[in-house]
Amino acid sequence: MSNILRKEMYLSASVLSYFFILFGLMFFLPGYPILCGPFFVTLGIFQSFQSAREANDIVFSSLLPIAKKDIVKGKYLFACFIEGCALMVMFVAVVLRMTVFSSIAIYRHNALMNANLFALANAFVIFGLFNRIFICGFFKTAYKFARPFVFFIVACFIVILMAETLHHIPGLTNLNAFGFHNITLQFILLIIGIFIYLIMTLLSCKKAIQYFEKIDL
Repeated sequence: MSNILRKEMYLSASVLSYFFILFGLMFFLPGYPILCGPFFVTLGIFQSFQSAREANDIVFSSLLPIAKKDIVKGKYLFACFIEGCALMVMFVAVVLRMTVFSSIAIYRHNALMNANLFALANAFVIFGLFNRIFICGFFKTAYKFARPFVFFIVACFIVILMAETLHHIPGLTNLNAFGFHNITLQFILLIIGIFIYLIMTLLSCKKAIQYFEKIDL
C-alpha cells in the first residue's frame, strides 16, 4: 500500500491539495466561522480527484499489477494523509489559542466558535463526511463526482451551522469553552469526533470497494 500511496502523492495529486492544508490556519481567525477551514481542505482534495479524472488516472491505475480494491484504498489513504496534515495544523492553532493567546481580547470576545477541542471534533466529523459522501460516492461510477460533492457541501455546512448555533443555546455554552475551561467535556467530545471519523472512513472505504468492484473499466 505504501507504493500506491506514493503514486497518489507524486503522480495523481494536485498541488492544490497540499497548498489547501494551510487553510487549517483559519482556526486562528477570530470572528469567522473557523470550520470553513476543514471545508477548504476538502476542496483541495477534490481538486486532486478532478485532475486525476481528466488524466484517466483510474484507468491507468487499473493497468498496474494491483488489485482493484487497492486503487480505492490508495485514494482513501491520500485523502486521510491530507486530512491528517490539516488536523495537525488545526491542533497547533487550538493549543496556541488555549494557552499562549488565551489572554488576547479579540479571542476572548469572539461571538463565533472558539478554537477548542470541540471545534477540532467537528473538523473530524466534516472530514468523515467528505470520505463517506464524496469519495464513496465517486466510486459508484469512478468518473462522476459533481453530485456527491454537492451533497457533501450541503452536509458540511449543516454541520458548520449546527456547531456555530449550539453554543448560543442556554445550557450548551460549555461547548464554546475558552482555554482549558470544561476540558473534560472538550476531551470527550474530541474522542467522539475521532470515533465518528474512523467509523465513517472505514465503512465508506469498504462500501466504495464494493462499488468499484462492480465497474467494468
